[in-house]
Amino acid sequence: MNFPDYRPRRLRKNENLRRMIRETRLSVDDLVCPLFVTHGSGVKTPIDSMPGQFQLSIDHLIGETQKIRDLGIPAILLFGIPETKDEQGSGAWIDEGIIQQAVRRVKDEVPDILVITDVCLCEYTSHGHCGVLDGEVVDNDASIELLARTALSHARAGADMVAPSAMMDGQVLAIRDALDGEDFEDIPIMAYAAKYASCFYGPFREAAEGAPQFGDRTSYQMDPPNAREALREIALDVAEGADIIMVKPALPYLDIIRMAKDEFDLPLAAYNVSGEYAMIKAADERGWLDGKRTMLESLVSIKRAGADIIITYFAQEAAELLR
Repeated sequence: MNFPDYRPRRLRKNENLRRMIRETRLSVDDLVCPLFVTHGSGVKTPIDSMPGQFQLSIDHLIGETQKIRDLGIPAILLFGIPETKDEQGSGAWIDEGIIQQAVRRVKDEVPDILVITDVCLCEYTSHGHCGVLDGEVVDNDASIELLARTALSHARAGADMVAPSAMMDGQVLAIRDALDGEDFEDIPIMAYAAKYASCFYGPFREAAEGAPQFGDRTSYQMDPPNAREALREIALDVAEGADIIMVKPALPYLDIIRMAKDEFDLPLAAYNVSGEYAMIKAADERGWLDGKRTMLESLVSIKRAGADIIITYFAQEAAELLR
């Protein structure tokens, strides 16, 4: 079909036409809202590098979760900030840990929202790494035992889904075995299957107070230049029992999202991470970009690449516009 017989602009001339033939549709049903929960009462501490995001005590968390539910967002993803840290990260799995307390309160007071919990040790260890150390090396096999213990404690508290993010080899299998061993066969695992060692996590580390105290995470998170390796990582998590697979970050890895969507027949999540959020917020504050339009275009691109689920700090803002 060649001009003048075919004119693509015919189908772009007004919004109703554009809506009718739109190939990708972003919905509030696609969104998961991450939240940071901390000890205390009346705490709502702004996160400087993530305008509009806060560290919340449980009382504020309940109010925020109710707003999220009322916007039609189906799920929240909880990250905990403990009162104390130690070498083992024991605050991650204790019965009165911050996540365990938060899950119980949310399920009591906002039972009609899905509660997903991040399963990692980085917020809880004094050294800030995602597992326990043998010298200055993260001990993979010792760490997966503690990650399984953490996931199990979340399930006991009432979590609807657990999301292991530590990138330890075998973590999904260890968690699946632990959950099944206590009759939590119905708790799904959303695996951070292809999680890259990305500089886009910087604001999150401020928010969660989980930056490593030495070195970095390149020995266990994925090397950004690698694509085929992501498919191997995802295949391992699928074989170990993952119910949902995830690519993180989202925008710099749209190609990986598409590859994963084409290769695997499981629901696919993508994490629109803190640095992606912070860049748009900063540009909007300076008048360099239209923040709302840039946000929606970014989220649509993640959906178009193949994500079924989008974890994003923009969830509430997007939901307001999508209703």
